[in-house]
Amino acid sequence: MRKLILTLLLCLLPVAVMAHDMSGMAMSHEPELGASAAFDAHGRLWVVDAADGHIRVRHSDDFGKTLSPPVIVNPVAERIYDEGENRPKIAFGPKGELYVSWSQPRAKPWTGYVRFSSSMDGGRHFSTPITVQHDLADITHRFDALAVDGHGRVVIAWIDKRDQEAAKAKGQPYLGAAVYYSWSDNEGRSFAPDHKLMEHSCECCRIALARTPSGEVAAFFRGVFGDNIRDHAYALLPTTGAPAHAERTTFDDWHIAACPHQGPGLAIGADGVRHAVWYEAKNGPTIWYGQLDPDHPAKHKLKIGGPGAGHADVAVHGHTVWLTWNQVSAKGYTLMLRRSTDNGVHFDAARAISQTDGAAGSPQLLLWQAQAYVAWNTSTGFRLVPAKAQ
Repeated sequence: MRKLILTLLLCLLPVAVMAHDMSGMAMSHEPELGASAAFDAHGRLWVVDAADGHIRVRHSDDFGKTLSPPVIVNPVAERIYDEGENRPKIAFGPKGELYVSWSQPRAKPWTGYVRFSSSMDGGRHFSTPITVQHDLADITHRFDALAVDGHGRVVIAWIDKRDQEAAKAKGQPYLGAAVYYSWSDNEGRSFAPDHKLMEHSCECCRIALARTPSGEVAAFFRGVFGDNIRDHAYALLPTTGAPAHAERTTFDDWHIAACPHQGPGLAIGADGVRHAVWYEAKNGPTIWYGQLDPDHPAKHKLKIGGPGAGHADVAVHGHTVWLTWNQVSAKGYTLMLRRSTDNGVHFDAARAISQTDGAAGSPQLLLWQAQAYVAWNTSTGFRLVPAKAQ
């Protein structure tokens, strides 16, 4: 109940702010409900979450109605971040390789390592977990995001505070954190040296990754611009050693010296259109949809949610675009949906597709055979909700 009250306060106040990530604090005995899901190439649904210090993977062959017994990824228990913005992730390689990443808290508050494991036998066994980032200082390396590019390379991005620590040692100011990334071209057995994507990012908003039509991985994330303007940036993540170049791509000018704990969503169509959702609260809590045009304001910008709305996601297939988000009230959480059939130029009215009177995790849109589904982890169990037109 305390988590629900906290969420209400964050969503309903004119400015929704968390000065720090609270995932390492013992605020409640309620589960964090941080889970991720994905369909494999055969339509089997896979769900990854954490329980009792273990990453666990389950699958379903009936669209989430029943889940298999869990397979434990890390036999040796460890601390795990498993809340909505910083949840375990799952992705698939071109030959059915199953990849899992997560963030591991260290001894000091708000610190972490990025962890990774893989399965080459259909999720029956997993490799011994490794630490992805090469910098092993007890600082922030967390809020990992996982993707596989068109060449089968595993790409992982995360939020990192090594530059903040270096500036602090010199007595220099440093706003926010930074975004780093790495990749593996050997199915995750090892990762390339850490590459900086952009300095001055938000400290605890999740990073959205999506594959472009040419097979590259793109990132969309909250940056810090000027004097604590918390807008967003877009960048491709080169896996050739070439430098990355991030560009500002939202211009809401939300000035706040804290982290809202609300990361964005990104989906890139086969036509290259970059569909995005993001949160800001300059003039009150707002979720926006728009089509990213780096270094310019987003096109077809549309307000899709106000007070009580949060943690949106987006998916696209052909010219159909789906948007989903949580709407919180005193009665619990409602899962909301909007749909466009003209590539995001117009959307139908918002409608509720599921509801729970308990806690709920952040929704995630999935695609299978041109149909969209919303993976929604609630205190009463995991749900896969069809995003069907009415």
